[in-house]
This record gives sequence, C-alpha cells and structure tokens, in this order.
Amino acid sequence: MKLSVEDFLEKSKTVPLIDVRTPAEYNKGHIPGAYNIPLLSNEERAIVGTMYKQEGKEPAFEKALEFSGPNMVSFVREAKKKAIDNKLMVYCWRGGMRSGSMAWLFNAAGIESHTLDGGYKAFRRHIHAAFDTTKKIIVLGGYTGSGKTEILKELSKQVQVVDLEGFARHKGSAFGFIGQSEQPTTEQFENNLGTEWLKLNPDKDIWLEDESRNIGRVYLPDSIYNKIRNARVIFIEIPKDKRIKRLIKDYAGYDDKLLQKAIDKIKKRIGGHRYQLATKALKNKDYWEVADIALSYYDKAYLFGLNKREKEKIFKLRIIDNNPGKVSKIILDYYQSLNIF
Repeated sequence: MKLSVEDFLEKSKTVPLIDVRTPAEYNKGHIPGAYNIPLLSNEERAIVGTMYKQEGKEPAFEKALEFSGPNMVSFVREAKKKAIDNKLMVYCWRGGMRSGSMAWLFNAAGIESHTLDGGYKAFRRHIHAAFDTTKKIIVLGGYTGSGKTEILKELSKQVQVVDLEGFARHKGSAFGFIGQSEQPTTEQFENNLGTEWLKLNPDKDIWLEDESRNIGRVYLPDSIYNKIRNARVIFIEIPKDKRIKRLIKDYAGYDDKLLQKAIDKIKKRIGGHRYQLATKALKNKDYWEVADIALSYYDKAYLFGLNKREKEKIFKLRIIDNNPGKVSKIILDYYQSLNIF
C-alpha cells in the first residue's frame, strides 16, 4: 500500500524505515532513522540508468533484475533483522519501481510493507513546505562566547527551541568544528531539521540562535535564514572577559593543533600581524590572548551583521551573570516584560 507523506511519517514513529536507494543517494540525504538496503549498488544504478536512456525501459528493467536477483535472499534476511512486529516502511526516490519491487519481495516473505507515495522526493517537498510556513520566531543574539547554546538549552525547558548548531554539529565560527563529530551534508541537515520543524506547535514562539547563512559547511534553508534575518532579536551583552573565560573553558582542553588550524582559517581576516601574535600566544599556551585576538575579529563581524537589521527589531539586554540557568530566566522575564512580541 502506498501512503501519503503525512501517514508514512506518522507510521515511521513505530515502524522501521528502509531506504532502497543506492548507498550514494542514501549518504547524500535520507529520511532520519532510515536503514539502507540498496536494491542496486552505485555502479549498478549508473549502468541501469544509462541503459534506460539509451535502450529503453524493458532492457533497463531486465538488467536491474540481473543485478538484484541473486541478492533477494540477503535482502529478505536483512529486512527481517530490521522489522518490528514483522512490519516495514519502504521508500525510494520517486516511490516507483525500486520501492515497489522491494515491498513486493518483503510482503512475499511475510513482512508487511508499505511504500511512500512520491518517494523521498515527496518527503523533501514536504519539509521545505514546512519551512515556508509562517511561525513566530524569536532570535537570541550575542557576541561569540556569550554561551547562547547553553542558554537556549535552559530556555528549552520552558519554550520551544530549535538548536540549529546541534543539527549542524558545528558551533558556527572557524573554531566551531572542534569537539564535534563530522558534519552532515546540507541535504541531511535539512532533513534532520525539517523532521524537528514538523513537530513544532505553530501557535507558540520558536527560539533560534542568530546564525549566518552557513554553519560550518552546511547551509540553512533560505526560508529559515530569511526568518532569522527578519525576526526580532534579543541581543545579550556579556562582558568580554566573561566571554573569553567561556571560550577558554570550551576550547583550551583540545589539541593545540586543532586551535592552530582554526587560527589559520581566519588569518586573512585578522591580518598578518595579529595572526603571528595569536600563533605565538598559542605556542606559549596563552589561551586568553588567543581568544582576545579572535574576538577582535568576531565582535566586529557580528556587529556588522547586526547593524544590517532593522534597529527597532533589536532589543539589547545587558547580562552580568554568566550562569546559563539564571540568564535564561532573566531573558524570559525581559521578553515577557516587552509585551510587543
């Protein structure tokens, strides 16, 4: 049975997903939580696709059968390992022959299987449509080292928060890769973010951290980026010395080679003289000086972006306490007192 995207995703909460596309397609982007049981390998898919264009559907279908036929037993065995209560959900790119064939095989083997109408392509349209929907966005802004991620984590106990940097596995700056696992592709980032976005209550505020268009090597969907740029911002002003202390706490425990790699990335931005000073400070393990030099660039860059916003949408809040729990309460109290959102 073919299911709509909405029904398919609802069922996937309890029934495992099987992506039958090639490993390359799966690695580029897939529905979160899906397992990959590819009907064809990357190379086989390329051969079949070329044959389809040059010779037509029937020869291509026969070639696909030639490739996949010997693997049917392994397909079924793998499917049985993944199935829960003998049930599976199956999808391919367009919800056509690949998912239909595998679902038929699984059903024949006694595994109740349903397919996604329109396939992965329909899922992608679905999440982008969700991004386009109007939702009330509140942006938390602040200079690098303000602890915005930790504050948002505390805020999430009381309001809706979407951790963009968490989904991106990157903290945004040139140093943001340190301590993180490998970033997803932009497509997978969108999929993970979109799945979370669909769960949000559209009648309640959504808090996001102020971000540029890219977070590391992944890019925000245009609609989300535009929402951030047009939203009202609560900009927390935290003294530089407290921000430096936080940066030292967050990064000084890692290999200095990683820190040097980050400094190398901003060499042109901070200038040759400051680059040399930062490199020397790192060799001397003067992490305070390294952070101070880095902030001389990042503060100016952030202020430049902030000044491009409409001034009446920026609400500045000076923060002395650097405890995320206490700061989150101060922010919420301030937000509620404005009574204009």
